[in-house]
Amino acid sequence: MNTTTAKSVLGQLPPVRLAQAASSTTAMTLSTWVLTAGVAALVVLADHLLDNWAETHLVAAWLALWAVAVFGIVTLRGVSRWFAQFLMKGLNNWSAHVARRRADERLWAMAQTDSRLMQDLQTAMDRADTAESTPMDLTTYMTRRAARLVNNRLYYL
Repeated sequence: MNTTTAKSVLGQLPPVRLAQAASSTTAMTLSTWVLTAGVAALVVLADHLLDNWAETHLVAAWLALWAVAVFGIVTLRGVSRWFAQFLMKGLNNWSAHVARRRADERLWAMAQTDSRLMQDLQTAMDRADTAESTPMDLTTYMTRRAARLVNNRLYYL
């Protein structure tokens, strides 16, 4: 086999969006499991209800269980898909929030030991404060900055 041909063919393939493919695959898998659990619960419930009647009407009970299973698949398919997507979106948002919080905690811990990083953070917080609030005079600005420095114990004696 010619390796240059293999490289050129592989180079022509479109890039795969792995995160999107993994997310949809995970949601589809979860949806399948939820659907399976729902249909199994319906079949067990129907079997429990048809138990006494099934002793004399075995074929009819078997057909009724199949009908319940098909009915469960048809009715629960959309609900299970929606539930899986909702759950995956919630879990993704939660994990992103946890990751952001951990990153902030690590940055703050590093800033406690590095004065340059702390100065950069203070400058960024000051800019955020001035961007959010109305324009103020220099005296108000310095008063707020001094209060923040004292509050965060960043003063040096």
